[in-house]
Amino acid sequence: MYDLCVKMINWKNNKAPEPPYYASIFHYYLGDDLEGYAAMDDITLELAQQNPGYLGYESHKSNGRGSFISYWKDLESIDEWRKNSTHIKAKAEGMKRWYKYYHSMIAKVESARFHEL
Repeated sequence: MYDLCVKMINWKNNKAPEPPYYASIFHYYLGDDLEGYAAMDDITLELAQQNPGYLGYESHKSNGRGSFISYWKDLESIDEWRKNSTHIKAKAEGMKRWYKYYHSMIAKVESARFHEL
C-alpha cells in the first residue's frame, strides 16, 4: 500500500502509522571534527528503535547539511528517548564538536497522505 513511502521513510514494521503521532525534527550542519560521529549515529539509531513508542525515521544529508526526522507514538516516548544516557552523551558530543549548527523541533502529525505512481 505505501511501498514508496516505506522506502523514503523507514517505518517500524514497514507500516505507516495512523495519525496522530509526533515528529522529532533535527536539522544540522556538520562540524570539522567528526571522529566517532558515524559510530555514535549507528548506536543511537539502534537504541531509538528499541523504544516501544518509536515509529520510524527518515534521514537526508548533502554537503555537510542534513535532516533527521524520527517519528513517535506520543510525547512521553520522545521524552523517554530524550532521557536515554547514550543519547545524552551523543548530544553533548554534537554540541561540543560534531555540529557547527543545529536546531530541533517537535511537531504533532495530525494528518498524513502518501502518493506514489
